[in-house]
Amino acid sequence: MKKLIIPIILLAGLLASCKKDQCEQTQTYWKYTPRYRQISDIVQDVKTMAPTPLKNTGKIFLTGHYILINEYMQGIHVIDNANPSAPLNVAFINIPGNIDMAVKDNILYADCYTALIALNISDPSSPSVANTVYDALPPLYTSFADGSSGVLTGYDSARVTEKVPCASGGPVVWMEGDWAKPMNSAASTGSAMANVPSSPNIAGSTSRFAIDRSALYIVDQSALRVFNISNAAAPISAGSSQIGWNIETIFAYQSHLYIGTSTGMQIFNLNSPFAPQHDATFTHALSCDPVIVQDHYAYVTLHSGTTCNNTVNELEVVDVSNTTAPTIVATYPLHSPRGLSIDGATLFICDGDEGLKVFDAGDVRSISSHSLGQFGAIQSQDVIAWNKTLLMIGTNGLYEYDYSDPQHITPLGHIAIAR
Repeated sequence: MKKLIIPIILLAGLLASCKKDQCEQTQTYWKYTPRYRQISDIVQDVKTMAPTPLKNTGKIFLTGHYILINEYMQGIHVIDNANPSAPLNVAFINIPGNIDMAVKDNILYADCYTALIALNISDPSSPSVANTVYDALPPLYTSFADGSSGVLTGYDSARVTEKVPCASGGPVVWMEGDWAKPMNSAASTGSAMANVPSSPNIAGSTSRFAIDRSALYIVDQSALRVFNISNAAAPISAGSSQIGWNIETIFAYQSHLYIGTSTGMQIFNLNSPFAPQHDATFTHALSCDPVIVQDHYAYVTLHSGTTCNNTVNELEVVDVSNTTAPTIVATYPLHSPRGLSIDGATLFICDGDEGLKVFDAGDVRSISSHSLGQFGAIQSQDVIAWNKTLLMIGTNGLYEYDYSDPQHITPLGHIAIAR
């Protein structure tokens, strides 16, 4: 027994010595505390306000003679474009957590964090929430979110100084990689959107919302979600399906969906509109990917970026006359292309900080040889071409161009970003 007692006494002494010699250090770091709200409370903030300056613009949508411009994570600017030479910022629809939108029959569909909001915009000075579909969409932040606490809407930051054990390695500081800049009623304007025609209703090429007849389609990072909008003011979830990863954009054309992903373009037929069926996948290099389609061709821009982890920057033209067997037709190098639009033979491409580039795409095998012009010094993001007027959104605001003569495209109006 004595041989056992001595080691135990020595061990106790060593532990006491370690405890006495234990040190602490002072560290200062940023602490991020998650901020939660119940979605039922968030949607109560949806309301129309007086016009506010464009600051951090996102998606763009044309409905009638009005332009809707997303203010990232905050809501939607309403622009009266009856005179494209002098567009008027007439109202702001406050929608927390908003990124995307679509319109059918004067009903605006917009995401509000995890909810899908249907708003009647017959009069944008006083839009009314016609319906809300709760839990329609996945949360924006998932890695560290506590779903039982509500919707994670962002983080509160604070500079913290505290003492920690020397051996602790210091505090773990983290923040969501997909952080978004995550609001009071004001007097509304008197502008009205009455008698807005059912056409045009056109989304930009970077949209995640698409409408075909009586269905609204929404893509997130991995799923295709379908909503029945036979009654436009009362969307009903019709189900969802997992279609892969890194889904980015969606484009509806002639009873088909063309879905852009970071690795390719997926094609779905809408023979059963509430149950889209996969036709084919066209694979390309790992890169970010908006898609548009006209006649027999899909136009795909690939660009490098922090979320795409590649250096491919080009335009691909894909023959989709047989949607079950798409084939590459031509590839053209570009600087850093984003959104694009086409009207007849006139192709518009937003090419990053090289600005807007315009091509005659009458011969898809020689597009780069038929440049119609370039508008540089504009960080362009997305475009909509319709009725000989081009709408372009970028980091410097909204630009409009008259392309009635594609050989002599002329600038029209401009609404600048507030600095």
